[in-house]
Amino acid sequence: MSRREKAIHDMNELGRQHIPFLFLIDFEQEKPVVLRANKIDSKEIKFHFNRNANIECEYRKDKELKMSKKIVSFEEYQKSFEIVKENIDLGNTYLLNLTKPSEVEIEHSFDEIFFKSKAKYKMNFRNEFVFFSPEIFVKIERGKISSYPMKGTIDASIENAESIILNDKKEIAEHNTIVDLIRNDLNMVAKNVKVKKFRYIDKIKTNNKTLLQVSSEIVGDLPKKFHKNIGDIIFKLLPAGSISGAPKKKTIEIIKQAENYSRGYYTGIAGYFDGRNLDSCVIIRYIEKDNKNLFYKSGGGITSFSNLEKEYNELEDKIYIPI
Repeated sequence: MSRREKAIHDMNELGRQHIPFLFLIDFEQEKPVVLRANKIDSKEIKFHFNRNANIECEYRKDKELKMSKKIVSFEEYQKSFEIVKENIDLGNTYLLNLTKPSEVEIEHSFDEIFFKSKAKYKMNFRNEFVFFSPEIFVKIERGKISSYPMKGTIDASIENAESIILNDKKEIAEHNTIVDLIRNDLNMVAKNVKVKKFRYIDKIKTNNKTLLQVSSEIVGDLPKKFHKNIGDIIFKLLPAGSISGAPKKKTIEIIKQAENYSRGYYTGIAGYFDGRNLDSCVIIRYIEKDNKNLFYKSGGGITSFSNLEKEYNELEDKIYIPI
């Protein structure tokens, strides 16, 4: 049995018995982790996902968070961008989320970052990586499944920023594509799938600026006994459409060619099942240790309307710690 198969089995079995558990699934689905809630050591793994947490997490503002960035070079990014644009021109993909790792320096431990950052979902995983994600993957509450794809980011200080992001042709096309993809994904596991809210704005304050991000809400009805198949349901939806692209299978092949690095847990998902309901996130806004160095992985969606310089700037804008 592969690790993927074991994770699906364990999630189904724990779901069937209504036993709370934490799960993490990497982008490549090669190293999934499923842990009973009562087996999690908070010295090793700290998480705070909305109402679900294994440690008290009051926001601490005793010392400012500072981070310096060494962004991936423009030339390296351009090479990857051109591979993506070539495939878009050939019709192999019409939306691809292109990401890169950038080296950062931070005068804080992962625990300090965990406690000082503000986010809907945050975790310090065995001091291997820390993330503070604003993006919901799926929620399951009272038999209903909902997804909240996030596509479109702009600096809030720009004059008329909200109007600009909501009327940008590239952003509209990208968001429409992802909403359609997520709706199709949910149709594989649910009935009566519909878009409940379309393109609303979230405001996120970071350590150096405030950003506006655009999201939508898509909902559907799960079968009555979904708990016993909860692993199958989650894995059927992977990888998350908002951080892969469309069409999904071919786009993932192009991602591997264009990025030329392993994303690992970045752009995977993490979540918590409380015995009845489930809450999960896309693992973005992510810092990883590689030997003694730290790398912040970031990126954005590329379409036929994309501009190289704007996409490179967005990659940098998404390297932040929310405060």
